[in-house]
Amino acid sequence: MSLFLLEGKFPMKKNAMMMFALIAALVLAGCKEEKPQEPVQTVEWFKAHQAEREARLAKCNANPGELAATPNCVNASRAESSSVWSKRGGIKAPAALTFEKNDGK
Repeated sequence: MSLFLLEGKFPMKKNAMMMFALIAALVLAGCKEEKPQEPVQTVEWFKAHQAEREARLAKCNANPGELAATPNCVNASRAESSSVWSKRGGIKAPAALTFEKNDGK
């Protein structure tokens, strides 16, 4: 039977069911497990702190399914990429092409 059919016949039962649903919703709303928030470090901070960057990357690589998209993992990864590119000299633009005039000789 739906609640609409119970309207006139059992008003107390409807109120009790609504109260039970409300209490159940409140109890279940408090069940979410909250993880403690750690401070988010910037890419520049991870560039300046190599040991912390390596530790963070090891932690992120150990559990990529859960941690890969977190701000600290992303920032540590970008800092690592940036430092690798800077050690290699960065991206260098190719030299401009020069054309020599050919006089047919």
